[in-house]
Amino acid sequence: MRLDQYDSSGFTRGRPLWVEALWWLIQACLVRSWIPGSPHRRFLLRLFGAQIGQGVIIKPGIRVKFPWLLQVGDHTWIGEDVWIDNLAPIKIGSHCCLSQGAYLCTGSHNWRSTAFDLIVRPIEIQDSAWVCARTVVAPGVTIKEGAVLALGGVATTDLEAWGMYVGAPAKWVKARSAKTQSRDHAAVRTDTSRRESTLDPQPVDRSN
Repeated sequence: MRLDQYDSSGFTRGRPLWVEALWWLIQACLVRSWIPGSPHRRFLLRLFGAQIGQGVIIKPGIRVKFPWLLQVGDHTWIGEDVWIDNLAPIKIGSHCCLSQGAYLCTGSHNWRSTAFDLIVRPIEIQDSAWVCARTVVAPGVTIKEGAVLALGGVATTDLEAWGMYVGAPAKWVKARSAKTQSRDHAAVRTDTSRRESTLDPQPVDRSN
């Protein structure tokens, strides 16, 4: 590997350098900051080209590489310290939950190439999916509707709809019934002795 031969000149960043620099500054001061609240984060992301749906909750500490390559549906939650490293487009559906510290990675390098060439691939997270805390989603992955990537999991291939996936790399462990999504909150099981704590980490606080 010869890193002195690395050349990213073919990569398109999508905006002029001054726009990117302005985003870095505003993100550091107002988006990643611990100032509470979602409205100003939604406004700033939209101002820089992101498509953000209605009722989206965005917690402090979030990082977004290129907001102009981000699309988020309605009523999605994005938790503290989520890193959206979108060198390529990232599409997040409606009613999704990205828990604390999740990392969405769209970029990698060709380890077979002497010049360590850059490789970028988009990520899609479909409606009602849950990307749990401290997880990693690799370039080119689609997390299909209702799928769950459990605490600390690493998704290197697509996750099928309404499945629960665990580990690194993430493996299917059981089905997640779509029917449970329509149950009344009062009917949710509360027997903590039967909770599967490794599969069901705490969701994002949506108070802001």
